[in-house]
Amino acid sequence: MADTIKQRPVYRNIHIAQIVSYRLPPSGIVSILHRISGAILFFLLPFIIWMFDTSVSSEISYERFTSAFTAGVGLFPGWFIKLVALALIWGYLHHFFAGVRHLWMDMTHNTTKAFGRSSALTVLALGVVLTLVLGAKLFGAY
Repeated sequence: MADTIKQRPVYRNIHIAQIVSYRLPPSGIVSILHRISGAILFFLLPFIIWMFDTSVSSEISYERFTSAFTAGVGLFPGWFIKLVALALIWGYLHHFFAGVRHLWMDMTHNTTKAFGRSSALTVLALGVVLTLVLGAKLFGAY
């Protein structure tokens, strides 16, 4: 009788030294990136407010805003401003799509492993592809 009882596997948390070699599933990657993108949006909120304010205040401030992407602002060259804007674009897109994914899973109670994997890969693909398209537009490829 004791031979037929199957032992439950023991799951242990990984050690901090194993974090680089640990292979997360796509849903875990999306979850971590969702937190990182939220932090990026939060900490760059003053920059977002500055961009919005200078773009809508007047025609002169709009010209100053657009010249920041070519001439730069203070110590920061124009390419760096574009790079920060690209990080904001990625942060917003990823956070948006991951949030929609979470809302969809909450509404439909669709929490299967297959759906988690496919929806996570979709979020990653949408975020990267749209960031590349908008980044090409931002850096002048279009």
